Amino acid sequence: MTIPLPFSQACENNKGPILAVLKRHFSAPGTVLEIGGGTGQHALHFATQMPHLRWQSSDLPDNVDTLNLRIQAAGLPNLPPACALDVTQPSWPLSTVDYVFSANTLHIMPASANPHFFSGIANILRPGGVLCVYGPFKYQGAFTTESNARFDLRLKGNNPLSGVRDFENINRLAAESELALVEDNAMPANNQLLVWVKRED
Repeated sequence: MTIPLPFSQACENNKGPILAVLKRHFSAPGTVLEIGGGTGQHALHFATQMPHLRWQSSDLPDNVDTLNLRIQAAGLPNLPPACALDVTQPSWPLSTVDYVFSANTLHIMPASANPHFFSGIANILRPGGVLCVYGPFKYQGAFTTESNARFDLRLKGNNPLSGVRDFENINRLAAESELALVEDNAMPANNQLLVWVKRED
């Protein structure tokens, strides 16, 4: 009996626009840590389209087996099995990476985990390395669209600790972790793709 692979229509819709940005910033050969791999659709698409990268996906321990269904079925040489990662824990599975990518995670995890997300990345991302984060954000406390305001209410209905984050607060956490914002890209479905580079000094 074949186990059906997990599927997200949102991932299918946004993987092309995200790839266009990643290709500009993840251009040199190296290792990517993906935080919150979910269904594995992003990992498979990006590893296929960017074979110069070793794409190491990860997710919370309880989610790794589901994530690995698609990754292991693909059998790509540059897409190893996903590993467990809880950003709030002091020990991360990789010691050094060239790039970090994460989609739709900061608004799902509790706000208290956001500082751990950035401090953990600061510990493993090489100087000059790039972090790309995709998702919805508020600006100066305001939602960019009514649909994002409704989305925030749905998130909080499922988990009061979730919610669309303030760009200014997120960028402050990044700056405290030696990450400098270089791009804020408007994306489909009222999302953004933020790009930071780790300072080299």
